[in-house]
Amino acid sequence: MTLHVVVAGSTSYAGQAPSQWRCSSTGCCCRLSSSSSRGPSSSATAAARPRRRRTSTPSCCSRATSAASSARGSPAPGCGARKGEGWFRLWENYTALRDPALAPCYADQLRLVYDPAARDYRNVPGVETRVVSFGTTRGFGSDNPAIKNDCMRMLVDALEGVGYRDGENMFGAPYDFRYAPAPPGQPNRHFSGFVSSLRRLVERASERNRGRPVILVGHSHGSINAAAFLNQNTLRWRRRYIKHFVMTSMGAGGAVGPLKTLASGTGDVLSGNTSRSFASAFLTLPSPDVFGHAPLLITRARNYSAYDLPEFLAAIGFSDDEVAARYRARALPAALNVFRAPIVPMTCINAIGAPTVEKLVYWDGDFSAEPEVVYGDGDGMITLASFLALDTVIGGDPDQEYYKSVLIPNTTHSGIMKDGFALQCVVTEILEANRR
Repeated sequence: MTLHVVVAGSTSYAGQAPSQWRCSSTGCCCRLSSSSSRGPSSSATAAARPRRRRTSTPSCCSRATSAASSARGSPAPGCGARKGEGWFRLWENYTALRDPALAPCYADQLRLVYDPAARDYRNVPGVETRVVSFGTTRGFGSDNPAIKNDCMRMLVDALEGVGYRDGENMFGAPYDFRYAPAPPGQPNRHFSGFVSSLRRLVERASERNRGRPVILVGHSHGSINAAAFLNQNTLRWRRRYIKHFVMTSMGAGGAVGPLKTLASGTGDVLSGNTSRSFASAFLTLPSPDVFGHAPLLITRARNYSAYDLPEFLAAIGFSDDEVAARYRARALPAALNVFRAPIVPMTCINAIGAPTVEKLVYWDGDFSAEPEVVYGDGDGMITLASFLALDTVIGGDPDQEYYKSVLIPNTTHSGIMKDGFALQCVVTEILEANRR
């Protein structure tokens, strides 16, 4: 079923919602897939009770700490000064982000190294990292006052307002956003550890609440990790422990904006070589399955579609070996594998109505220059096309017995978690999942 609900590039909801949509007084518009009418499977329909257990995976706001060992040996100036200090904040280090003198060392400590022999990513030598407060929602925050409410903090507060309590029936699963899922058969030491930890957390949360299954909630990159987590567990386990999966601010086809970040060699600490080193750098690139042969990067000499991304990556300085190992063999098949129907009840909540990068024009072919940007519709980061692709790859799967898509107009990627009416919609959907 095709949905045409907005005008591309519009900042407001355009026209009447189609007949298959339900719109509430808060402005939320949702569509139930045709498969949802069959109702949930019997193995996922424990009688709904108040205060259902909930586990959340946030966006890239998770707090990570780092320790620089005596073997640090970093070429970046000043890095050796922290040897022996023990654990210190790595992400998000608001002080280092604001201090130009600390930036080179900070950027170096954030980098990952891809090991071709191991076919896996790791920290730079001498740096150890750990995620803070796994199992609780205390790690969902930022030291940066400008984004203090961007990291699921307001959602946590709203859920506490309706009866959820941290550590009792609400748990957090922060993660290291630099890492990403890998396709089946590829080594993935760090993410495998996250999957094991989250599995134990879900089982423990269920045990603490009389064996009831949990509602899993993800935002942005956390949605990718949650989807990959579900697919890496057996269907029997999913049906036993997962009552509902609520996925927010993520589509099935990637986004165009990350291409600009990869191309740029200047800017903040996450631009250039630092972000290029992350396993997650390639995971949200535009998918050929969604964007097809449409031109996404435009130059005088040639255009690049989603099918041409290996050539684009080579043009901005990635070696042939990097393109082959990190993109073709790892990130691309991982992205195509992540968004499969989880075969547990699922609700997708996304924002629309915000100008979102749709095409990048580097007319002279200089990818280090600032491009002209052609905007379409989406949440400011991910395009509407990626959101609608979920209706096909998940809602269209005959084995997915319950799938619901919710589009919230006039908010943004991060606004889903903090704008009053959008936050109300998210909480409402979680409570509705609890009642099912």
